[in-house]
Amino acid sequence: MKRFQDKVCIVTASATGIGFAIARKLGQEGGKIIISSRNQKHVDAAVATLRSEGITCDGVVCHVAKDRKKLIAFTVEKFGGIDILINNAAVATHFGPSMGITEEAYDKMVEINIKAPFFLLKEALPYLTKSQGKVIFVASLAGYTPFGALGVYSMTKTALISLTKSLGAELAGSKIRVNSIAPGIIKTKFADAISESEAVKTNPSGRIGYPEDCTGIVAFLCSNEADYITGETVVIAGGAQSRL
Repeated sequence: MKRFQDKVCIVTASATGIGFAIARKLGQEGGKIIISSRNQKHVDAAVATLRSEGITCDGVVCHVAKDRKKLIAFTVEKFGGIDILINNAAVATHFGPSMGITEEAYDKMVEINIKAPFFLLKEALPYLTKSQGKVIFVASLAGYTPFGALGVYSMTKTALISLTKSLGAELAGSKIRVNSIAPGIIKTKFADAISESEAVKTNPSGRIGYPEDCTGIVAFLCSNEADYITGETVVIAGGAQSRL
């Protein structure tokens, strides 16, 4: 029996990058996957790829700040419940000195990176309570050690780490486990603004990370093997130092 046989898994921002890699991993281990993204073409392409690999999946266009109810309703209609929620969607709307950010850009980062995952979990809570579900927030190494020119983004990821701690304890009585991962520099479109050569030069492992580097620990944290782990954040950063 595969670890996630017939488990219903929502992965936000999962048409590409880390989200897609996590969706594929959970699907390879038997999960029924809901792909979501703001772009219909990207959703369709991701679903087609996973289905071609024999993975049970469907997809829906979803802006996590606006379409949370739609995402939950679509998932329940397609697969009957929710077992695993991966909150991966995030934005970085400002690159440069923090004091140069506009209020609009600040609000958008807080809305997508902190508010949206919180309220998506709240929306899914009745189903997660029934299934004794698993929740993963995708935070960042920046939540421990702020990335240069990404001060406000880093702050939002620190908030996710704190949220993981508080919700891990709060929801433990409902048998819902809440954990996070904190990737370092991962080769995705999201990280294009960061120099790959500089990341390789400064990382103790001597390489940049890849989306697949994040999938094994997510699968472990969502499995019964991690039944006594909640409220924790696992750094995936090739030895880069993390402090808070």
